[in-house]
Amino acid sequence: MILELQPGTDELAFIRRLERMGLHAVRQGERRLSIVRGIDKSVKPDLFIELPEVAAVLPLKEKFKLVSKAAQEKTIFEIKGKTIGGSELFVIGGPCSIESKEQMELCAQIAYENGAQSLRGGAFKPRTSPYEFQGLGEEGLKILHDAGSRYNLVTISEVMDSPQIELVANYVDILQIGARNMHNFSLLKELGRVKNPILLKRGFAATYQDLLLAAEYILSAGNPHVILCERGIRTFETHTRNTLDLNAVPALQELTHLPIFVDPSHGTGHRSMVLPMARAAVAAGAHGITVEMHPDPDNAFTDSAQTIGVEAFSKMMKEIKFIHHFLQENCYAQT
Repeated sequence: MILELQPGTDELAFIRRLERMGLHAVRQGERRLSIVRGIDKSVKPDLFIELPEVAAVLPLKEKFKLVSKAAQEKTIFEIKGKTIGGSELFVIGGPCSIESKEQMELCAQIAYENGAQSLRGGAFKPRTSPYEFQGLGEEGLKILHDAGSRYNLVTISEVMDSPQIELVANYVDILQIGARNMHNFSLLKELGRVKNPILLKRGFAATYQDLLLAAEYILSAGNPHVILCERGIRTFETHTRNTLDLNAVPALQELTHLPIFVDPSHGTGHRSMVLPMARAAVAAGAHGITVEMHPDPDNAFTDSAQTIGVEAFSKMMKEIKFIHHFLQENCYAQT
């Protein structure tokens, strides 16, 4: 349940009081606490209204308590002066794998010149085959950090297991959790203890509730800055790498206050489909887009088939900016 507190309440003292009652409460917006543990059928929510610190009691029916739309309206935060979750469209561009300084310098320049806010690149790569390129490790993180810093771009890279968290967090701004690790609950708990925002990708066969409960692990451990990313799910269709579920954008926006991003690169697996699905994602209301971009996509070490080049990235940026601006001016302003 959510407790709406009276103005002037000493929140820390009240939280300690709840803890003495066997309850665990988490701050949830201004003058709001969400009780996430300790409530069972024997506890009557109406009794909380009798506490002098409580102005109102708001029940929560969902299993996910902290990420629920009932808990707060929106999560908006800034990083390097750039906003995530607000009215600004946030675009992440860069290669699947960090290959060299020259490659990342070019990617950073392309992203910056076309108005993207963030530079991505994998230093640790989870590959299906153990014989494929596994990434440059810490050296790759240094390259990504340096390229991002030169162009004031927010940097993002994937974390594969708990021992990597501190290392990656020292070099990049946003930590990415890939589809394979969405159900790695011990890893999610550890991510709740870092200050870096987390981009959490939906699992191959995860429902919306599965994704939201994975995010709940991170928030309940103390990190409120989580971005949800739709990156396609596995269906009976085999022509595309995955089936990009754009229903997820409006559906999740009805369920949660967290920002929603879309990955049309992994969502389709085909270079030719990235642009139209990026347009569709923005039209559906996504807060951000993440795409794999490379100065020489045909020779990219990993995910070459779904990686777009400089010209395609430039074209995509112009078109999704146009769509986003049109929606801001003509649709969202009227709601």
